Amino acid sequence: MAEKLNLTSLKPAQSRKDRKRIGRGIGSGKGRYSGRGIKGQKSRAGSHKMRAGFEGGQMPIYMRLGKLRGATSKDAMPIGPFRTSTAPVNVGSLDRFADGAEVTPESLVELGLLKNTKTDVKLLGNGELKKKLTIRVHAISATAREKVEQAGGTVSLLKEPKLKKKKKHSKAKPETVAPEAEAPETPAAAATEAPAEPEAADQAEEQAPEEE
Repeated sequence: MAEKLNLTSLKPAQSRKDRKRIGRGIGSGKGRYSGRGIKGQKSRAGSHKMRAGFEGGQMPIYMRLGKLRGATSKDAMPIGPFRTSTAPVNVGSLDRFADGAEVTPESLVELGLLKNTKTDVKLLGNGELKKKLTIRVHAISATAREKVEQAGGTVSLLKEPKLKKKKKHSKAKPETVAPEAEAPETPAAAATEAPAEPEAADQAEEQAPEEE
């Protein structure tokens, strides 16, 4: 008859293999060095919790290799795959276009000024421009914009420039000016002001007979 299942009769479906108890004497099978060998980093406690890229204290590979210089986006710092680069085109090379033509990345590729349209185009101010052109590029320098507008052309950007965030300055609290305390009258000041009253009375007496 099958035994009833209850808390006292619970047991594994198969016999469990006891774990190897290390450091319990030479005869235990894992005594003396407990399977870690003699000395060295891996015989110490916490030796298997090293961070990724740790090379035992020597100069790691990400510091030994050279770094690519140049502008990078902030989300790719220190150096990442989202590298920001532009294909430069100078104003002086736009003389190949006819007067009144529209300059776009596609038209620049057709005239051989660019290899392809995969990279953003930035117009720089080296050279002179004497033709009225409608320019559509991703970025433009201040000098190039000035020369294009002087020639009567217009510029429109295909990508809006990112505005730098202004730093918030804490407003200084206005200083409270304490009201000036009235200075108490000194005896010397009272003495100088006292003789003024009889003089005013004498002047009033002199003016009285004249009016009569």
